[in-house]
Amino acid sequence: MNLMRRLPRTRPPHPLLFAAGLLLLTGGLFGCEALENTPNALGREGEITIVIDSTRWKGEIGEALREELGMWIGTLPAPERMFDLVHLSLVSPRVLDVVQKQKNVIFVAPLSDSTNEAKFIESRLDDGARAAILGGQSAVVPRRDLWRRYQQVVYVTAATPQAVAEAIHERGEDLRYVFNTITRERMTLSMFEKGRQQDLEQQIMDRHGFAVNVQHDYFIALDTTNFIWLRRVVSSDSWRSLFVYYEENADPSELTPEWVYATRDSLTRQHVRGTLDGFVAIDYRRPLETENINFLDRFAYETRGLWHMLGVDENGETYEYGMGGPFLTYAFYDQDSGRTYLIDGMVFAPGYEKRDFLRQLEVIAYTFRTRQEAEAQAEPVPTD
Repeated sequence: MNLMRRLPRTRPPHPLLFAAGLLLLTGGLFGCEALENTPNALGREGEITIVIDSTRWKGEIGEALREELGMWIGTLPAPERMFDLVHLSLVSPRVLDVVQKQKNVIFVAPLSDSTNEAKFIESRLDDGARAAILGGQSAVVPRRDLWRRYQQVVYVTAATPQAVAEAIHERGEDLRYVFNTITRERMTLSMFEKGRQQDLEQQIMDRHGFAVNVQHDYFIALDTTNFIWLRRVVSSDSWRSLFVYYEENADPSELTPEWVYATRDSLTRQHVRGTLDGFVAIDYRRPLETENINFLDRFAYETRGLWHMLGVDENGETYEYGMGGPFLTYAFYDQDSGRTYLIDGMVFAPGYEKRDFLRQLEVIAYTFRTRQEAEAQAEPVPTD
């Protein structure tokens, strides 16, 4: 079993990732009215526009960006990149007009360059920030809704190409967090803008004391004492599913990666079965990644890997059906209810890329709320 364990990340990264602590950039959208009257950003989800000089894109800076943001995802059946990186150079004002409409943008250049990209970034620095960067500091600064709504822009600069590449590597996890977060936010809006099954959500809440958002084409495949399974069946050979399991009066000290794996395998063997009496299990022959994350302000384990369908022959030996796909699991303890939860999403879609399907299940998981949280959100805000 190839198990990757990473250092815990129990809180989001700093919103301002600038070592010198100086203010970078001016301008952008200010006030609710400006945001409401501004169009939404454009472009495909999962795509980041990299505004960089062509020579730098082909060199160590471009390589650093590909390693940190365009890396291959090893927990999918076939390799797919975490983000698709699209390179543009500021060869004309028309290019900037296009860039300013995109959902995800990174401007990157060393200040030692004389390129249009370097001049553009330098024009947005105050004197103190410029001096600090030329003196050896680096800046990785995210800006939300700079020119469009639901837009994420990041500026990356340092004095030299090598320092820029080092800053990208040092802040790689923060960059991934920033772009993953806004991607999930935008997808939440698009996935539930029509046909959301709020009656079904309330049914889940009434029966189990929690809920997740349910898209228009999902249905309840199984609802038992402490387990509910939602499915979306596109065809006989393509489906997505999400199940939620919980334990009452749980001991948070028992929540470990090993508990996650054993519990998931036990649940899928019992409840997630095929038509020929096969059952779903984790495929331990392939990469299995687990890390500590902040999941809705709770310490949690996030696990990503592959599942496969197994059967048992007359001799008690397991064999494969040839079915499989990616999954992701969130396991956490909820202090208010005293429950341990396990939320799991699975994809079966042979012949299709799986990255964005799995992101859709991630979006659903992040709509999780308990009854107490739902009631708190519904309470009117007191006014003076």
